[in-house]
Amino acid sequence: MTTPLLSCRNVGVAYDKVQVLFGVDLDVYEGEIVALLGTNGAGKSTLLKAVSGIASMNSGSIMFNGVDITKASPQETTAMGIVQVPGGKAVFPTLSVAEHFRAGCWLYSQLDASDVARRTEEVLDMFPRLRERWNNMAGDLSGGEQQQLALAMAFVAKPKLLVIDELSLGLAPVIVERLLAAVQAIHDAGATIVLVEQSVNIALTVATRAYFMEKGQVRFEGPTKDLLEREDVLRSVFLDRAGKKMTPARTSSRAQVKRTAETVSKQAVLSVQGLSHHFGGIAAVNDVSFTVHEGEILGLIGPNGAGKTTIFDLISGHLQTQRGRIELNGTDISRWVPEKRSVAGLGRSFQDAKIFPSLTVAENIAIGLERHIAVRDHVSALFATPAIRESEMDVAFTADDLIELMGLGAFRDKFVAELSTGSRRIVDLAMSIAHDPAVLLLDEPSSGIAQKETEALGPLLRRIRDETDCAMLVIEHDMPLITSLSDTILALDLGTVLVQGTPDDVLRDSRVVSAYLGTDASVIRRSSGTAPPKQPQRRRAQKVGAAR
Repeated sequence: MTTPLLSCRNVGVAYDKVQVLFGVDLDVYEGEIVALLGTNGAGKSTLLKAVSGIASMNSGSIMFNGVDITKASPQETTAMGIVQVPGGKAVFPTLSVAEHFRAGCWLYSQLDASDVARRTEEVLDMFPRLRERWNNMAGDLSGGEQQQLALAMAFVAKPKLLVIDELSLGLAPVIVERLLAAVQAIHDAGATIVLVEQSVNIALTVATRAYFMEKGQVRFEGPTKDLLEREDVLRSVFLDRAGKKMTPARTSSRAQVKRTAETVSKQAVLSVQGLSHHFGGIAAVNDVSFTVHEGEILGLIGPNGAGKTTIFDLISGHLQTQRGRIELNGTDISRWVPEKRSVAGLGRSFQDAKIFPSLTVAENIAIGLERHIAVRDHVSALFATPAIRESEMDVAFTADDLIELMGLGAFRDKFVAELSTGSRRIVDLAMSIAHDPAVLLLDEPSSGIAQKETEALGPLLRRIRDETDCAMLVIEHDMPLITSLSDTILALDLGTVLVQGTPDDVLRDSRVVSAYLGTDASVIRRSSGTAPPKQPQRRRAQKVGAAR
C-alpha cells in the first residue's frame, strides 16, 4: 500500500483540560481531495490546527511526507508546504488586497517571480472582484470578498497540502462555482487537498473520499457517495427537536402566489425608501426600496459585495443613513441609535455571530431576553426584592426552554469562546428568538452550520414566524433554504435592485442567474429540501485523486 502523504494516529487535543479530540486516525494520500465533514463542534477545525502546528497535542502523532511533524511549529509546517485557509475571517483589516498577495508569498522566495505573477493573475481571473478592490483595505471588503482573498493567498503559495476550512462560508453560488474550479486547478497542478465543508452536496462535487467526525471521533471513513446513505451519521444534532414539530411539504407555486398576495395586504412593519450609502467613491447601496409586511419573510440574495449586509447595518443603525428613509411600524427610525431600534422591536443577527465570548451559553441567551425584563430598578436588584427574584426566575426558565429547544444542553455552561463557528451560530439564533422582535434581520443564518442543521433550520424559522407573527428579512446563500423559506425574494447586484418577486420568478431571471447563481446545480443545492428552478448547466470534469 502506498505511504500516506499525511498520516494522523491517535491524535488527542484538549483546551484547558477539556478534551476535544479522542484518538483520531486519518490518512491522506498524495493527489487526493479528501472531504472532512462532521457535526458542529465535532473537532474538525481543531484537527486541522493540530496538523498545521497551531494546536498542541496531548497524545498521538502526525507524519507528513515521511517526516514527524507532531511537535512542529506553524512556521515549520508552512515551510514544508502545508498551507491552511482558516474558517471565517482570515485577513488583516488594515492591509490592502495587494499587500495580502505579497504577504501570501513571503515564505516562498525560492519561487520564480514570473511564476508568482502568473499564479496571481490566474487567481484574479477566478475572483475578478479582488482585482477591482486591489488597493482597498481588506477591512472594507464584504465577508464573502474577505473569504475570496484568504483563499487567493493560499493559492499563490503553491502548497503541497492545501487545507481549506469552510470552503463555501459566506460565498455566493457563482463564487463557489469558481472556487471549486480553482480547487480543481490547484489539484491538477499537483497539490493534495483536505477540504472541510458543511455541505455534503458541495463536498461530493470534488471529493471522492470523506471522513465524518462527531464529538471528537471519526464516525465514518470511505467513499463520499456512501456517506449520503448513512442516516445514523448525517442527522441534525441541534435543531432536530425544534424542526420536527413543523416540517411542511413543499409549497406549490400557486399556493405560494396566494400566500404572497395575502401577506402584502397586511400592514407594513418595515419600510425602506430610497436607501443609499457610499464608502468613499464606492456606492455600496444605491436607491434601494422595499417593504416587509406583518408575518412576511423577505429573502435577500445577491453576489458578494452587492450591499446586502450594508442594508442590514443601515436598518439596524450600525451605519448612519446618508440618504433615504427607514420606517418601523410607520415611525421614521432613520436617525435612531441601535439600542432604541432594538427596544422598539427590531432584532438582528450578524454573519459572524457577534456574541459575548467570555460569557456562557446560558448567560448569552439571558442577554437576549433583556428587552422583556419587567423590573429594572437598581436598588431592588441590590436588595434582591421579590420582584427582582421573580424576574430573574422568569429569565432563567425561558433561557432553559430555549437551550432545550435548540439542543444546546451539552454546552449550557460552556464559554462561547470555547465553541465552534457553527455552535456559536446556534447560540446566536437562540438569542434572536429570545429577543422576540417584531422584525428580525437574519444575516446568513445557515453560515457555518452543518447541512442537516440547515435543513432543519427552515422549518424552525417558519415555526417562529407562524407562532409569533414576526416578520423576517433574511440574507442567505443556501438556495433550497431561502426558496422554501421566503414569501418573496429581492435580488441585488452592485448595490441596486435587480428584481423582486416570488422565489421561482426571481431565480429564473437571467440577470440573477448570470450575476449570482451560476450554472452548477450541485453548488446551488447546498442542502436538500426544496430546490430552486433548474438552470442550464455545464458538466464539470470530475477528476479524482490518485488511488492508494
